[in-house]
Amino acid sequence: MKTLSILQSAVKSTVTNEYFPSAAVLAGVVLFWGIGLFGGLSLLSNHQTLLTTLSWLLFVYAAAVLTPLAGLVAAVDLSRRWLRNRASGAPSAETA
Repeated sequence: MKTLSILQSAVKSTVTNEYFPSAAVLAGVVLFWGIGLFGGLSLLSNHQTLLTTLSWLLFVYAAAVLTPLAGLVAAVDLSRRWLRNRASGAPSAETA
């Protein structure tokens, strides 16, 4: 039971950290591109219907356009927050 309490407090402090939203988006973008790097073309080697293939390619095209934008915004937000906290001299402030 004590382990569960420690885990809950660790998760709560992580999720309420001011860096969490941007870090989660950035991790998702990196994970998306990492998975795509290793298995992105496997759909083209499978025999699928034309509509299935075109729908998948449209989804991947939209994701390929939007994920770099989301990653850039997340990276800028993380660096802005880090520089602001560093300039104020506060050690990694958390929001409640």
